[in-house]
Amino acid sequence: MSNKKNDRRTQILQALAQMLESSPGARITTAALAKQVGVSEAALYRHFPSKAKMFEGLIEFIEETLFTRINRIVQEESNVVSRIEMITTLVLGFAEQNPGMCRLLTADALAGETERLRIRIAQVFDRIETQLKQVIREADLKQGLRPAMGVAPCANFLIAIIEGKIRHYVRSEFKVKPLDIWTEQWSVLAQNLMLNR
Repeated sequence: MSNKKNDRRTQILQALAQMLESSPGARITTAALAKQVGVSEAALYRHFPSKAKMFEGLIEFIEETLFTRINRIVQEESNVVSRIEMITTLVLGFAEQNPGMCRLLTADALAGETERLRIRIAQVFDRIETQLKQVIREADLKQGLRPAMGVAPCANFLIAIIEGKIRHYVRSEFKVKPLDIWTEQWSVLAQNLMLNR
């Protein structure tokens, strides 16, 4: 029984993500979501007590996916510049693969929703920035490198690039992909990001 319930929960979240992707700029109603899933609104509420909880389910998916992979990168890759590239490319790649989630990451889909959701999204970016700071700090110890503009400004600069590319993706209605021309952009960034001691 609980397996069937989890399957329905997953189905609801996938439908919500699909609607976020296929209706850029539109507000998602529970009535429209119920229709998309093929259930009644009452059935939706049996799985999620509110629409905010549905959005939270998607945010949890974003967190779990990104931070599991970021932790793996940190454990498996020792070169600091490669780590930074892999983390930024991971986030941009995740965004590109999950256009509907980008509307959450930019808080575009959260207009009129509870403030708790916007705070939670801000925390996703804060955690990525904290992880980047940690990686940048280790550059000196591990490789005798220092950031060209200090640890915090460097991590903040990288987050601004990530957020900017995700926002551009949403604004272009998912036509301008986050990883388009990223290789060329990263090669210029990489040359100027870290300096030898």
